[in-house]
Amino acid sequence: MSQAENRTHRQGRPRGWPDGGSGERSGAREPDGSGEGSGSGEPGPSGDGEQPGRAAEASRACRRPGCGGAYEDVGGGRSYCDTCGLAPAVSPTGEVGPAPTGVTAGGGRESRGARGSRGSHGSGGSGTEARTGGRSARTSSQPSQPSQPSQPSRSAKSRRSVSGRLSRSLPGGAGRSVSVRSSGSAGGSSGRSRLGAGLVQVPPIPRPDPRAMVLDHPEVPERKRFCSRSDCGARVGRARAGRPGRTEGFCTECGHPYSFVPKLRAGDVVHGQYEVVGCLAHGGLGWIYLAVDRAVSDRWVVLKGLLDTGDQDAMEAAISERRFLAEIEHANIVRIYNFVEHLDQRTGSLDGYIVMEYVGGKALKEIANGRRTPDGRRDPLPVEQACAYGIEALEALGHLHSRNLLYCDFKVDNAIQTEDELKLIDMGAVRRVDDHESAIYGTVGYQAPEVAAVGPSVASDLYTVARTLAVLTFDFQGYTTVYADSLPDPDHIDVFRRYESFYRLLVRATDPDPDRRFASAQEMAEQLTGVLREVVSLRSGRARPALSTLFGPEPRVTDTELFPASYGDVSRLGARVVRRGAPGRGRLARPGRPGRSERLPEGGGGGAAGGTLKAPVPSGAPVPPGAVPGLVGSVDTAAAALALPVPHVDPADPDAGFLAGLLASAPAELLHALAAAPAPSTETRLRQIRARLETGEPEPALAALRALEEQEPDDWRVVWYRGVAALVTGDHEGAALAFDAVFDAFPGEIAPKLALALCAEVLGQLDNAAEYYRLVWATDPSHVSAAFGLARVRLATGDRRGAVRTLESVPESSIHYTAARVAAVRARLRGRTATAGDLPFLDDLRAAAGQVEALESYGLDPARRERLAAEVLGCALDWVLSGGRGSVPLPAPPGRGRRNAVGGRTLLGSGLDERDLRFGLERAYRTLARLARSGEERIDLVERANRYRPRTWV
Repeated sequence: MSQAENRTHRQGRPRGWPDGGSGERSGAREPDGSGEGSGSGEPGPSGDGEQPGRAAEASRACRRPGCGGAYEDVGGGRSYCDTCGLAPAVSPTGEVGPAPTGVTAGGGRESRGARGSRGSHGSGGSGTEARTGGRSARTSSQPSQPSQPSQPSRSAKSRRSVSGRLSRSLPGGAGRSVSVRSSGSAGGSSGRSRLGAGLVQVPPIPRPDPRAMVLDHPEVPERKRFCSRSDCGARVGRARAGRPGRTEGFCTECGHPYSFVPKLRAGDVVHGQYEVVGCLAHGGLGWIYLAVDRAVSDRWVVLKGLLDTGDQDAMEAAISERRFLAEIEHANIVRIYNFVEHLDQRTGSLDGYIVMEYVGGKALKEIANGRRTPDGRRDPLPVEQACAYGIEALEALGHLHSRNLLYCDFKVDNAIQTEDELKLIDMGAVRRVDDHESAIYGTVGYQAPEVAAVGPSVASDLYTVARTLAVLTFDFQGYTTVYADSLPDPDHIDVFRRYESFYRLLVRATDPDPDRRFASAQEMAEQLTGVLREVVSLRSGRARPALSTLFGPEPRVTDTELFPASYGDVSRLGARVVRRGAPGRGRLARPGRPGRSERLPEGGGGGAAGGTLKAPVPSGAPVPPGAVPGLVGSVDTAAAALALPVPHVDPADPDAGFLAGLLASAPAELLHALAAAPAPSTETRLRQIRARLETGEPEPALAALRALEEQEPDDWRVVWYRGVAALVTGDHEGAALAFDAVFDAFPGEIAPKLALALCAEVLGQLDNAAEYYRLVWATDPSHVSAAFGLARVRLATGDRRGAVRTLESVPESSIHYTAARVAAVRARLRGRTATAGDLPFLDDLRAAAGQVEALESYGLDPARRERLAAEVLGCALDWVLSGGRGSVPLPAPPGRGRRNAVGGRTLLGSGLDERDLRFGLERAYRTLARLARSGEERIDLVERANRYRPRTWV
């Protein structure tokens, strides 16, 4: 278990991980070679009476009562007692005396206007707290403290909207970006408790034997010894002239006492109840002890003492921890059992101790540091594991926020995984939301930039979670310096390139404007869960769908007919022309000569035939290699836009109840019903806008939308309908920018990605369209329009096999399963030219035939079945006539009057030779003729049957 002792002022830097920086302390001191703050070159604080150049005082006896030491010159005009470490002070009369210690003769504490800095602290566990390193400081909002340059609470320019892969490619897209603000409320926790939200298995951390965590030789390394006084922070207890540094003494800069010696020993009994076993670690508030509660079933507990009884801030922090945490019970927060005092027999002081739950495990920092590549570099955590940690942390923060408490300092040090749970420790920085007086603690690289000026908030807590996720998931060099309040360019970070949704979540949570971050821990947890579902789906190949709290399901799926109706014959090589006036058995023209070519009803037609059709790419756009121009039909943009998921009605809207009771479904009826609304609200006006778009009245809809935008420019629902209206009216770039802004706000939602995929497709950005369609389909197969869209785009780019795989992945449970399989059959064959030796073509023929036969059991009606069979047989006939390998019939067995197809191969009941295939086509067309609804259609189909039947003399 690692406890967090690295509490750092926002201008300082925690040591060593993963920034690789020098770990300098806050203030003006420069780092030395060891990574510690150097006190040389800076005078001590005013008021300590130390005068440069007073070497004559070095030989004088120490004036501290009871000390027999003498002042010794340590260079640089400084001197200190060689016994107690106290620096000399000079009174106004010139008398040398002891420096102020912060402790009065009666043992009381001096009051100070400035509160000292302290480190973080937490419950006992794995005993690694003393090894996590780093100095601590804090950011105070008190006017008595030296403050940083004031920063506005709202950034002059928000980072959002993020320019995604689609909006960045639009002309002038950066200048036209829009952003939204969510309407979520600051709710509490949602009740999740299982690490990984049931989506990912996080390796459990076994609970270690508590006794094995006790330190054999508890000591604080010299490089981590600093004065605990906030306005000093000088190095203390350091080796000089070959002598080891003192573990107790007084700061030579300000005279403040320090002690790094454990006050409790094994066997000590605190408060007559807690028997000390030993030291676990050293934190910002002092030593942490493992103890046994003899009064409650000999349970393991942790005692946390104070670093310095003269440190008023440290004592107040301990008291505040008791006050806040005694009333908090949550599975992801360490429990506080008691607060006791113990008389130190050595010093006579009455020391306070917090009695906490023992949490055995590892801190996130230790888990992350334990992952190494073969060359010794840190191997970041998998994104899904980091997201699982983030969700649990947000659950804990949400519980605190629901009680009007702020955590203030979440980071990798302050959360421990024990078995399959994550627990927040180090609750010393917790404060009430309305607390504007007490000191604020935070860590540079994690703390939000506005905290120094306006104090912490729910938004700043969420900021720390996002920064922690960033530190865990990639090698975040410079996160405390160059990128102290920003993120690296996503083009340079592999995890950002692979998971755009994850990047956008971090961007929103760390927006410079707190008002544009997530509204609550619950909202951020929901979006992070959505991102986790996407990541797990992509990595495992298994979809992880979930109901959205913001959007409804797809109202309908448009464009399931990927292929336009075919004009011409199903076979380019096998059709003959029947002269008019000789139906059925007239004279036949030569094969391949054009004859009467009629449209095959309802989309029939083979792969070779086809007229000039509009492709789903803009005119003039280059045709990708392998693509067949006009192979797939263009998407009906307006219909597809109105088929996008519809946002749920905001339950806080005044007319939410009225809208829930509306039974009208037709747009015209709905408009009439909405006119009876008690008072127009945002939701009723949005419903009217949608109804007018559906009735083909774009101008009134746009006028109403513009009026609503003036009142609610940042409401995400308004921005969503702005995108829908733009698609319907042909402003595809404007639609892309609107949906991109909604994606920024809700990176875990499916609907914005589906909308962006449609925008990319109609803009001709087929690579972006394919990526967004892929994200949607891989995560949630209930959005079947994504499967058809992805197949459509892949066909347009020449990726037939990819299109077929997508269509065949539509599950049997979908009502669009049959349409997808029909499209898959045509995707295999439509527009292909058969060539000799094309074995993959033969494989596709057999697969297509098998799918046609299988579709009979899924309710494929006879007419559609025969039309599809005709297309397959027509393509097979072309392959045979082109000299396809294996297409030459073998001699018939003795005594038989006809020849067999090679190897006994059959296709939809016809042998794989010209004669059998022609008979099969004739049967298919004559069956269609019997099913025809009109006489003219029946005549056309009979003529087709005659054109394909084999030559006979009877």
